[in-house]
Amino acid sequence: MADLQRNVQAVVDELVGSGAERGVQVAVYRRGEPVVDVVAGVADPETGRAFTSDTPVYATSTGKGVTAAVVHVLAERGALDYDTPIADVWPEFAAHGKDKATVRHALTHATGVPGLPVATTAADLCDWDRMCVAIADAVPWWEPGTGFGYHAQTYGYILGEVVRRVTGKAISQVLRDEVAGPLGVAGELFFGVPRRELGRLARIEDAPFPAEPPAEAAETAEPPADAAEAPVDMPFFRVVNGYTAAPMAALPDAAFSNRADVLSSDIPAGATMTARAAARLYDALLAGTLVSPDRLVELSSPAVSGTDEVTGAPAVFGLGYTIGLTEALSEPTLFGMAGSGGTAAFADTATGFSVGVMKNRASMGDFSTVERIARIVLQAG
Repeated sequence: MADLQRNVQAVVDELVGSGAERGVQVAVYRRGEPVVDVVAGVADPETGRAFTSDTPVYATSTGKGVTAAVVHVLAERGALDYDTPIADVWPEFAAHGKDKATVRHALTHATGVPGLPVATTAADLCDWDRMCVAIADAVPWWEPGTGFGYHAQTYGYILGEVVRRVTGKAISQVLRDEVAGPLGVAGELFFGVPRRELGRLARIEDAPFPAEPPAEAAETAEPPADAAEAPVDMPFFRVVNGYTAAPMAALPDAAFSNRADVLSSDIPAGATMTARAAARLYDALLAGTLVSPDRLVELSSPAVSGTDEVTGAPAVFGLGYTIGLTEALSEPTLFGMAGSGGTAAFADTATGFSVGVMKNRASMGDFSTVERIARIVLQAG
């Protein structure tokens, strides 16, 4: 494993030295042991503050895997069941024919509620009750369970409200008490970050927009000014009954990702974490520390597959995770989540590796850094 540490460090140093990245963290665990802990670059280009292994990074959809882990821990303990109708614990959610939507549907992006009101702002996302009222009142885009489509923001609120209803606690507290604390990463894994901790975080910056964005960026490319006028080849930005999966005033660019109110609020479609904490979490899933072997098989196996109703692209989801990580990392033994800014965390059931890649240059939809590092790790298995 010493060679793996050196090889990953060399790649990260090259990425930062070339200017392709500002700061990068990589951590790898295997069978309970840390085997790679690599960092390079600066956390804040304005001050020159160094990026270190314990610098938390705001990561958009990579955080969905953390949300799923909280749900699986509660399921393991009998606090909830995957096939429980959401409305059984959150009665308001039953409105407009959503009474049959289950926790399993929420984990697999199949509730039919991928959108928020089109005028939703970043400040609105920080208001938990406001978002839950909007989601409960939403008309489903399809009958729950009959299709699936990426729930970019609603995923976190739906599962987070289920967690709150069954435990009486905010999902950030459940994460700390039931997952991060027991794993020893409570200071490196957050939904809402305590205000006193915000000065530790990496500062996110937008990557220069490429002249020809990679294929993976099709759904995250800069949209037209009026989402209602989005062309048919950009389904992610369409509006249905006044709701959209991508509210224009709440897109997760660098300005959004550096807002103190966003970072300190529970918005569990994303999370703030170190690569080390992310890798530790996935290693605990693989090792049976958090869930049983049978539950690991269920959560890491394909549950839905086909054409995503929101993005229009092919997709495969397990219970809260993509199966395969990106188009170039499509092995069926991989489960995890990648974020639109180019971060990722995942595990490989074949090799036993668990990997976290965090960075502070948001390369919208460009996963080349993750893919390059992942290939080095997986080939070592």
